[in-house]
Amino acid sequence: LREMQSRGIEPDVISYAATISSCEKAGQTDTALLLLGEMEDLGLEPNVVTFNAAISACEKGGAEHTDTALSLFGEMCNRGVWPDVITYSAAISACEKGVRKRRRRS
Repeated sequence: LREMQSRGIEPDVISYAATISSCEKAGQTDTALLLLGEMEDLGLEPNVVTFNAAISACEKGGAEHTDTALSLFGEMCNRGVWPDVITYSAAISACEKGVRKRRRRS
């Protein structure tokens, strides 16, 4: 994204979605979430692909990101971005990790 901007090319929703997805695959949950916020600060509206990438990043980030994953799920629905099978799968996986962590504590 920074390289694009340095060449005078403004990133769009697609380039942000791809970058957030790359962060998810690299285990960079916090960076993925920062990018989601950054794109919104620029006035770009996340779509289902962008939300899916961010929720998947939370799921991969472990139990400490369960609440964030569910918050993103609710936010996308409130914005009229309808979840798909990928959204539900990532959200359910995030919940499962959160439950496992809570069980280990008790």
